[in-house]
Amino acid sequence: MELPYSLFLSFLLLFICSTSVSPSSSTTDIFTEALLNLKSELTDPQNTLEDWSISPEPDPSQPAIQSCSWPGITCNGNKTSVISIDLSGRILSGSLSGEKLAVFQDLQHLNLSYNSFSGALPVEIFNLTELRTLDISRNNFSREFPGDISLAGMKNLVLIDAFSNSFSGPLPRNLPQVETLEVLNLAGSYFSGGIPPVYGSFRSIKFIHLAGNFLSGEIPPELGNLQTLTHMEIGYNSYEGGIPQQFGNLSAITYLDIADANLSGPIPKVLSNLTKLESLFLFKNQLVGLIPWELGRVVSLTDLDLSDNLISGPVPESFSGLKNLRLLSLFYNSMNGTVPDSVAELPSLETLLIWNNLFSGPLPKDLGKNLKLEWVDVSTNYLVGPIPAKICSGGGLLKLIMFSNNFTGTLSPLVSDCASLVRLRLEDNSFSGEIPLNFTLISDISYIDLSRNNFTGPIPSDISRAANLQYFNVSGNRGIGGTIPTGIWSMQSLKNFSMSGCNVSGEIPAFGSCESVSVIELNDNALSGSLPESISSCRELEWVDFSRNHLTGQIPKGIARLPALSALDLSRNNFTGPIPREFRDSLRLRQFNISFNDVSGPIPSSKVFKSMDQSSFLGNERLCGAPLRPCPGSIGILGSKGTKGKLILVLLLCLGLVVLTALLALGIFHFIKGSRKGHWKMVSFDGLPRFTPNDIMRSFEVSEPIPTPQGPVSKAVLPTGITVSVKKLEWDSKRMEILSGFITRMGEARHPNLTRLLGFCHNREVAYLLYDHLPNGNLGERIGAKRDWREKRRVINGIARGLCYLHNECFPPIPHGDLKSNIVVFDENMEPRLTEFGFRYLARFNSGSSQIGTTEKGPGEFSGAIKEQLEMDVYNFGEIIIEVLTNGRLASAGDSIHNKPKEVLLREICSENAGSIQEEVQLVLEVALLCTERPASDRPTARDALKLLSEHKSLRK
Repeated sequence: MELPYSLFLSFLLLFICSTSVSPSSSTTDIFTEALLNLKSELTDPQNTLEDWSISPEPDPSQPAIQSCSWPGITCNGNKTSVISIDLSGRILSGSLSGEKLAVFQDLQHLNLSYNSFSGALPVEIFNLTELRTLDISRNNFSREFPGDISLAGMKNLVLIDAFSNSFSGPLPRNLPQVETLEVLNLAGSYFSGGIPPVYGSFRSIKFIHLAGNFLSGEIPPELGNLQTLTHMEIGYNSYEGGIPQQFGNLSAITYLDIADANLSGPIPKVLSNLTKLESLFLFKNQLVGLIPWELGRVVSLTDLDLSDNLISGPVPESFSGLKNLRLLSLFYNSMNGTVPDSVAELPSLETLLIWNNLFSGPLPKDLGKNLKLEWVDVSTNYLVGPIPAKICSGGGLLKLIMFSNNFTGTLSPLVSDCASLVRLRLEDNSFSGEIPLNFTLISDISYIDLSRNNFTGPIPSDISRAANLQYFNVSGNRGIGGTIPTGIWSMQSLKNFSMSGCNVSGEIPAFGSCESVSVIELNDNALSGSLPESISSCRELEWVDFSRNHLTGQIPKGIARLPALSALDLSRNNFTGPIPREFRDSLRLRQFNISFNDVSGPIPSSKVFKSMDQSSFLGNERLCGAPLRPCPGSIGILGSKGTKGKLILVLLLCLGLVVLTALLALGIFHFIKGSRKGHWKMVSFDGLPRFTPNDIMRSFEVSEPIPTPQGPVSKAVLPTGITVSVKKLEWDSKRMEILSGFITRMGEARHPNLTRLLGFCHNREVAYLLYDHLPNGNLGERIGAKRDWREKRRVINGIARGLCYLHNECFPPIPHGDLKSNIVVFDENMEPRLTEFGFRYLARFNSGSSQIGTTEKGPGEFSGAIKEQLEMDVYNFGEIIIEVLTNGRLASAGDSIHNKPKEVLLREICSENAGSIQEEVQLVLEVALLCTERPASDRPTARDALKLLSEHKSLRK
């Protein structure tokens, strides 16, 4: 009996262990366990899944599925099955395991949007036959979208939203098998090839969005069979041919967008059959011929955008029947004739954009009499006559833009008293008379440009009442005269004040509480007196031009301490005394012109001044120092010119050499010691095999240094033969966790115009970042190489796409921080890629001069530090454009190009780009000028700059 009894005890012990040691296996339901396993495989930098946990002591009163109460999890009514998983907007990353999702057979809704999931989309998702909605938008899923599996079992699926991912390969051909599908969004990836003709067989589809991919070929006429379709966006691709005639059969369509799609041929007349059509967007194509008269029969139209094509002829008179039309956009075409009076009769018209055409004659005299007109842009035509007297009679006009025409007359009282105006641009016309703007009434106005006209009389004295005015320019009106209004600098929103060439006299008013002004242009006037010391209170000043006046006295020391100052022109005045020594510490100063004054003494010794051209200092006989002649006695040391001075010089040089050698040896010792100190960890991103830290460190021992302008970079060959570029970052162990999180965000950024960050190896003191090694050199090295116009556009657009991805597709955005031609590298196909994005920002945080972190603000709202970096990236992009356009002749010219007339600059650049189309050069130059605007708030975003380059839209409006 002893043996059976011991055996019984063994079984009893085993049973107790199995029920008490591993409670998860018996007390945790399969759904909760699957979710916990999913959580363990994901990167959650904000710990948003913290509440996904189970109590070691189960509560009998809780439902059988413990995860039913977790955030983002919804169960059915009796809490026996999970029917919805919502992980949207949690900044999660990692790849998804299909096995973890396979247990949710009753799942109806899966939302993974606004995260950073990567890798392939698990095919197991399409085995969840109860699924109704699948939202994986705004992630980084890659590879091919599952297209070879049968979807016949998906009897409930209504929505597939995969917008803004990194899918590649052909569009999935199996999706029409889902007979219930109503919404399909595959926009914003890298799908290539043609649209499958089988897409014309969807049974229930209402919404199709395929825009922003690399689709090509002809648009299949079969799409015209989609009788249930109400919304179709297939633009921002590169098709062949024109709009299929069969699109006239889309009887239910209300929204049709085929913009920026390389369409050719005429606009089909059969589009007039679309009697429910409300929005038609065909801009940025190669459409030719006249606008079909028949389009005037589509009385349901509310938005019509045919801009940026090759359309000719007049505006059809039949448009008088479009009583619901709110937007009429025809800009950037070759349309001619007069603007028909019928346009002024449209009762719902809110926006009229016809700029950059060949329209002539006067505007309709009743334009504006309807009560809804908000935005009028007729600039860059051959229009004449006065501003229509009723232009603002509706009381809602926000933007009136009429520059570069031949308009005449005075400003209508209805314009000067138009209380709703926020933007007024009348420059480059022949307007005359006084400036009767009533700033007490138009207190919301933010932008006024009346430059290059024939206005007379002073600036209205109540200008200080315009509390929102940011930009004011009346330059080039010689008849204005008078003095600068007192209190102008204290306007709380004013950023740009330009009054050049206006025959202004008197003294410059005291600056007082000058809080926001960043640009002052008062050159070519008759100003006298001294430059007020109070200019030191203008802490936001970036650009100052007082040249060609009669200013006297010394240059205020305070102006040299302005932290944002990048350009100062005081040339051709009567300044005396020295250049303030404080300019040596000016960190942002790039342009400085003191020529033709009576300034004396040494030029401050700094790298910035030494690199300036002599022309910035000429006309001052008593001025000396680099880049002019040496100052007397400057060769000696400590004031001595003799043998003693030379001996001191030699001794100091020897001492310095000894100290330098010792420091170098000490640095090498600490580098070798530090690089091997601590426990090494390896983090790999998509594209890098799972190497161990030892694999990486052994590769570093035979690494080859690469000379770059960005600091120490090495080339290393990893065990599998992969060649990588290695960037070293020494970090504070206290910041290691946050820095690692930011590097992970950098590593998850995947775009054809970004160099991949493959991974990083680190311990508590140092990190090595591993990048794809691209051996074809960088743009800075090749800037002087001969490129045709098409290749230059490809380079510029590629840089824009990469920058747009970092700024607008990464959340939160990743500032590049050090954008310049030397960090634009070329891959094996000579496509441009941005490298080392985010590294400078990373280094700044590590040094304590910046902050990294998430923000509680909404989309598009960022901290001041990030916003400033994003704006600086756009500025640097503008400089790169100029550098490419001029084959390297103009480098770091973001400020100086604004000093040259645009017509001269355009002529020079066109002569350097043989075979280019002047209109295209002008467009790209316009984008560069916008990106380098001062102040920074006037610059476009990276996304807007990319749109301008691809859509020919102008933000100077």
